[in-house]
Amino acid sequence: MNIDIRKHIISNFKDSSVDEIRDSIVSGINSNDEIVLPGLGVLFEILWKNVDDDYKNKLLNVLKENI
Repeated sequence: MNIDIRKHIISNFKDSSVDEIRDSIVSGINSNDEIVLPGLGVLFEILWKNVDDDYKNKLLNVLKENI
């Protein structure tokens, strides 16, 4: 069985509101369940591909300060 995780995640969120996306992210993080990590990774990938370099640098600094 070959599953395209990116397509599956994007399809699941396609018609979601901003609040629904936020709730999914927050509940996924709060669950502390590693099964949500691929989905969060897909969302991070979408974010990364669609922000400018200044925003990427801010994200990188937040990550660096908190790792």
